[in-house]
Amino acid sequence: MLLSETEKEKVIAAIKQAELNTSGEVKVHIEENCPEADPFERAKQVFQHLSLDTTAQRNAVLFYLAHVDRKFAVLGDIGIDQVVPPNFWESTRDTLRMYFAQNDFSGGLQMGIKEAGIQLKKYFPYQSNDINEISNDISIEPIP
Repeated sequence: MLLSETEKEKVIAAIKQAELNTSGEVKVHIEENCPEADPFERAKQVFQHLSLDTTAQRNAVLFYLAHVDRKFAVLGDIGIDQVVPPNFWESTRDTLRMYFAQNDFSGGLQMGIKEAGIQLKKYFPYQSNDINEISNDISIEPIP
């Protein structure tokens, strides 16, 4: 197992904390291998499978990790892409890459999620009537 139960709890806590700052929704999906050459293409498939494109503001973000293949991607929905600068996810990817290079997947996800929450707050601030549209659990099940 890539993440211990304690590490999973910490990642989920990071998601909850990030979502206190933004109306954006954060999801993590982990699998062993990436069946696509490009992890971004696989992230698109996972995004659709998990119905992350159904949020009211289209402001979900997926942290995709294929740990055995050492591939990952950060994918934001169309609502995010329409308002953020083109290099919006670069610093988040750099943070993930730094931690993942040291095999600290839990720490990388926690820091990347924290940074995403801070970044998303600028464009999608938390609303008092915000509802959690996407479950905060970590998706690990195989996806076709």
